[in-house]
Amino acid sequence: MLLFPGNDPDAIQAAARRLADGELLGLPTETVYGLAARADSDAAVAKIFAAKGRPSDHPLIVHVLDAAGAELFADHLPATARRLMDAFWPGPLTVIVPRQPGVAASAAGGHATIALRAPAHPVARAVLAAARELGVNGVAAPSANRFGRVSPTLARHVVEEFGPELMVLDGGACEVGIESSIVDCSRERPALLRPGLLSRASIEAALGEPLAEPDIDAPKASGTLAAHYAPSARLRLLDAAGLSLRLATAAASGGLEGVAVYSRAQPPAGLACEWRAQPANAAAVAHELFAVLRALDTAGAREIWVESPPRDSAWDGVRDRLSRAAAAFTD
Repeated sequence: MLLFPGNDPDAIQAAARRLADGELLGLPTETVYGLAARADSDAAVAKIFAAKGRPSDHPLIVHVLDAAGAELFADHLPATARRLMDAFWPGPLTVIVPRQPGVAASAAGGHATIALRAPAHPVARAVLAAARELGVNGVAAPSANRFGRVSPTLARHVVEEFGPELMVLDGGACEVGIESSIVDCSRERPALLRPGLLSRASIEAALGEPLAEPDIDAPKASGTLAAHYAPSARLRLLDAAGLSLRLATAAASGGLEGVAVYSRAQPPAGLACEWRAQPANAAAVAHELFAVLRALDTAGAREIWVESPPRDSAWDGVRDRLSRAAAAFTD
C-alpha cells in the first residue's frame, strides 16, 4: 500500500517527483483530501477526470503555494481577488479569475476562467514547495472520491476510494472538513458560488463590498451541481419537527430497521436506530460531517435522517453540502 506519513521528508520529495512525472497523488488539505495532478499537463489532469468519473468540462481547483504561483495561471488578478487572497490565503478560500490563455486548459474544463486556492495544510504546502522546485507551479486537486460522492477527510477514505496503488500522504484528519468557499472574481461584482466555513460576512468585510448573487452567466465551479456529496445510503434532510414525526411514525410501524439518525436532539429512548449526536457548533459539524456519513454507510445504513442545520449564516456551508447530498435522492 502506497500510504506514507505526511511528516516524512522523503515521502514529500517522492510525492513531488510523482507529480512532476505526471502521476496522481492523494494529498491532504485543511478542507478535504484531494486527488492531485500537475495542473499544467493535460495528460496528467485527464487521469483525474478518468479516476473520478468526472465530466471533463467540470472545472477543477488549482492549488498553488502563494500569490506568485497564482499569477502564473491567471491572465490577471482582479483587485477583488487580491483582497481576498491577502485576507484568507493560505486557507479555505478559492477565487475564480480570468485564465491565462494556453495555460491549464484541461484543469479549467476548457473555460476562460480558472479557480485558484493556496491551501494551509502543512503537508500540502510542503508538497507544493517541493514540486515547484521540480517545475510544477500548481496542482489540480478535486476531492479524492468518485464524482458526486462523499468527500474524504481521512487518508484511509482515499485508499477506500481508489485502492492501494495510489500514493497517498497521510496528513491526519482534515481540520475544516468541507470544501473551500468559492468566490467568482472574474466579473465586475464578486459572487459567492459555493459557501464554505468562511462566513459571508467575513468575505464581504475583506472585499469592502457586498457579494453579488450568482446568475446564469456565472462560471462553472467545483461542487455546485444540484446533487453532490451523496453517501450510498439515502439521505433525508428534515427539520426538528419533521424528524420527530418521522421517527414516531416509523417506530409505530416497526420501520426503523436500517435507519441512522444524525441530529442535535436525541431520539426517544427505545427506538432501535443508529444515532450520532450532531454538535451544536457549525465548525464542529463541518469537521466531522463527511466522516460521519461515511461511517454510517460502512455500518450498513439504508437511510440517513439528518436534522437540518440552523438558519444562521454560520451554517451555510454545512447546509449547502447536506442539501446537495439529499438532492441526489428523489422519491
